Amino acid sequence: MPEAMVKLAGIHKRFGELEVLRGVNLEVAKGEVVCILGPSGSGKSTLLRCVNLLEPPEDGEIFLEGHDICKGPNSGTGEQSWELDFVRQRVGMVFQQFNLFPHKTVLENVTLAPRQVLGKSRAECDSTAKALLERVGLADKLNQYPERLSGGQQQRVAIARALAMEPHVMLFDEVTSALDPELVKEVLDVLRGLAAEGMTMLVVTHEMGFAREVGDQVVFMDGGVIVEQGRPAEVLDNPREERTKKFLGLVLER
Repeated sequence: MPEAMVKLAGIHKRFGELEVLRGVNLEVAKGEVVCILGPSGSGKSTLLRCVNLLEPPEDGEIFLEGHDICKGPNSGTGEQSWELDFVRQRVGMVFQQFNLFPHKTVLENVTLAPRQVLGKSRAECDSTAKALLERVGLADKLNQYPERLSGGQQQRVAIARALAMEPHVMLFDEVTSALDPELVKEVLDVLRGLAAEGMTMLVVTHEMGFAREVGDQVVFMDGGVIVEQGRPAEVLDNPREERTKKFLGLVLER
């Protein structure tokens, strides 16, 4: 069996007295799409933020491509430590809010990190950015500023910006929840394309149709633990746990 692209073992995360993650175990194979469901406050977003070390866990281990990213050779040396550099070069994340720089054009937003972090030339970054923006359907928006774009367009720019770092794993945290319903499809279509190309993805979402269609695994979280996980048809159509049944009943009735 091939080594997992991402493996979480016994992950605990606390904020003060609040234990947000309570011993989470999860394995994600290369090219796999894992859709994470659950109510607000269940720990879904914190789980993603632990994977890219925005929120390093207090206990447990996280392996990325077989490397324990919580215990790099230079652990504890700050922002330039080995594990952070390793993760930033391999894991991209797209948030609910677009977080684009309002004073920079679409092209500048997408090229900034590869130039500053990866040290690539302007010409190479521009070429890559143009290809990525064409891929997400925004080739005609290169010189626009974010305020001139719809929410769906801004989110697609944010995805292109993350892809410009050539990540091996992509994390998506409720990327459609801030969008008007008619704009959701255009963003999900980009995610469908990435899945078809074999990108390893962890997707926190309430879009059940997307989870059913694109997910290889569905994970249901509540109270900081994984309550149930399995193939989409198993979890969404025949959940075993009462807590999962209750949540899906409420969500699918909407």
